[in-house]
Amino acid sequence: MGAVSRVFVAQLVGLPVYGPDGESIGKIRDVVAVLRTDREPPRVLGAVVELATRRRIFVPMLRVTSIDANAVTLATGSVNLRRFHQRPNEVLVVGQLLDARALIVDTERPAVLVDAAMEPSRTRDWVLSRVAIRERTGRLSRRGPIQVLRWEEIDAPGVTDLASAPQGAVHLLTVFEGMRAADVAAALRELPAKRRYEVADSLDDERLADVFEELPEQDQKDLLAHLDEERAADILEAMDPDDAADLLAELSAVDRSRLLGLMERQESDPVRRLLAYSSNTAGGLMTPEPIVLLPDAPIAEALAMVRNPDITPALASMVFVCRPPSATPTGRYLGCVHLQRLLREPPGELVASAVDTELASLPPSATLNEVTRYFATYDLVCAPVVDDTEHLVGAVTVDDVLDHLLPTGWRESTNEEPADA
Repeated sequence: MGAVSRVFVAQLVGLPVYGPDGESIGKIRDVVAVLRTDREPPRVLGAVVELATRRRIFVPMLRVTSIDANAVTLATGSVNLRRFHQRPNEVLVVGQLLDARALIVDTERPAVLVDAAMEPSRTRDWVLSRVAIRERTGRLSRRGPIQVLRWEEIDAPGVTDLASAPQGAVHLLTVFEGMRAADVAAALRELPAKRRYEVADSLDDERLADVFEELPEQDQKDLLAHLDEERAADILEAMDPDDAADLLAELSAVDRSRLLGLMERQESDPVRRLLAYSSNTAGGLMTPEPIVLLPDAPIAEALAMVRNPDITPALASMVFVCRPPSATPTGRYLGCVHLQRLLREPPGELVASAVDTELASLPPSATLNEVTRYFATYDLVCAPVVDDTEHLVGAVTVDDVLDHLLPTGWRESTNEEPADA
């Protein structure tokens, strides 16, 4: 084993994993250990590695040849591509141990696990030899200092009873902080239900809404059912209206009506409009919140709007020019301006001077097949949806089309490819 002999597990998360010839394998997402009934340190079995497809696989520690601050290297580039499934006697160090409660043996003071360090033993096995803990002072405004202790120096009832012991999620959320919502969603799916709920309860509404949008349908429904109705409505409000509509469409009519009634009117109205369309039409696929400008707006304003980091690249590829009002359904639709055209025009010019009036629009009733052909014909990633009275009602983006073209459950199936590489 090269470079280091003791590694704090939370610092491993996100490190790239390479084969012996430098070939990219994936990224470290967690470490798997086996807890013991005695006071001996838990044995580390291996790492959970996330591939480019977001499929998570298990790599035994015997395959690891070196760990340094920048990467993990394996002895071979051939790995088992079977999806990782946690066994009953296994624990995810990051996903489950972080934030677990413990007692410091010498003082009997309560503490919370912040991190765990692993190192090789004389038998070449890796063990969790050290733990970083923070004392629980009982004062909300004050956090105790972090101490690093040997595993034997803590009594960990909250660790050995992870299935039922209450657990916070502060330190796990710190690990998730720099991860994309899709990666956090993948991590949540690997956690036991209890831990998944604890994380969901600790995430703020905006972050949880982003994660919801990346979860498979069944996981969305499960988490939504866990939340109290007021918070569930808040999460739906924070989601993109088209994603919220897709989720609500899967609920019973009674649950759907109750949640819509708890949402703010300005947030629920666009969702209600989307629910009126069939899910496999342009109306059902569209977002009701595209970038809309009045014809007398300057190019500079359009450029400022497409720079908004909260707008997806596909939606930012086109702005739509309409008569007032600018909220959907808008006044009369005049045309669109492509991002490339905006970049070529002087910032002081009006968007009206750059409008493409020739591009065909989609009616809300256009079928999924017709929408797909439209994107293929015009080489676009965003398209206007205009009703028969010439009002812009929304925009369809290519990611929504792909989401509906792929087989049901495709988010799970990316993790199901079998066999060895």
